[in-house]
Amino acid sequence: MIKNICVIYTHHKLGDLIWQLPYIKAISDHHKQQVNLIVREKTQAKNILKDLSHINLIHYNNFRKGLFYWIDVFKLMKIYLKNKYTHVYILDKVNKPALAAKICGIKNIIGPGIGNQKKWLTVKNFLTKEDWNLNYSEQSQKMLSINSISLKEIYPNIDINVNRFKNNNPDLILPGKKISFGIDSFEDYKMWYEENFIELAKLLHKEKLFEQIYLICGREKSYLAKNIINSSNKNYFVDCSNKNLGGIMLALKYSDFFVGNNSGPLNLSAALGITSFGLIANDPIDELKYSKIQIITPENYDNKRYRNREGMKKLSVERVFKQIMEKIN
Repeated sequence: MIKNICVIYTHHKLGDLIWQLPYIKAISDHHKQQVNLIVREKTQAKNILKDLSHINLIHYNNFRKGLFYWIDVFKLMKIYLKNKYTHVYILDKVNKPALAAKICGIKNIIGPGIGNQKKWLTVKNFLTKEDWNLNYSEQSQKMLSINSISLKEIYPNIDINVNRFKNNNPDLILPGKKISFGIDSFEDYKMWYEENFIELAKLLHKEKLFEQIYLICGREKSYLAKNIINSSNKNYFVDCSNKNLGGIMLALKYSDFFVGNNSGPLNLSAALGITSFGLIANDPIDELKYSKIQIITPENYDNKRYRNREGMKKLSVERVFKQIMEKIN
């Protein structure tokens, strides 16, 4: 029997998709063939995952509510039918992909079965209500386990050839040692302060750990990079806020290490195999235990979730510098 496997993940954040990569690979290994993905365009998966051998096609689809709900259902149905999928794996609790697969008559619809989703799944192995409290990675691990899919690697890994990005980013090809600072985040309250990055750079520069620092942030928060460059009056900062994801990945691969906020670039850097220090002061650190991120928290951190920057005020430059030096020496 010919199998066509589709894996769906509906979250819009780059970091969230990166966390799911080991589980996508496990599904591919289980069936001994490539899989196709359906994800949100905002993840930029076509750029990031292009070189992964176990992924064949990547489709973009929106997962909207309200009036657009059925429009997106019909778009999913069109993708399913065109590719003649025999198996649909859903790595989160959203109903829409399961409903569309059921309407299309797909025989193998597998998901966590959280809430109403279970009505549309054909494989009746569901997470328990207690499992709903697990983080997203642990939910996916449990879903694979109850469906007898073995997991060989728990850490995300992205193998990519960044040479194709060089022609469009000659300004990133610089001499000497380089590091990266990830200075923004999707949520502002997760951002360390600009003046802290400036002071950290001074300390690292005294140790002769770099000649250039790539400042990694999105275009919508380019003011952060400009503030750091203007306030520091140093010429070793390189503003990468105008770069697309290809340029960002090139900068990361050129870096000896990365220091930054809890964000997509932090998760991307770790998955690319770069030594990555994550500045965490607002989230439980156990959410990052399935990552190679080197976590730095304030002293006596209570490991709770906050929605303000008070935690970041407690994370001192001296503590971050000390922990970086301990890890790289």
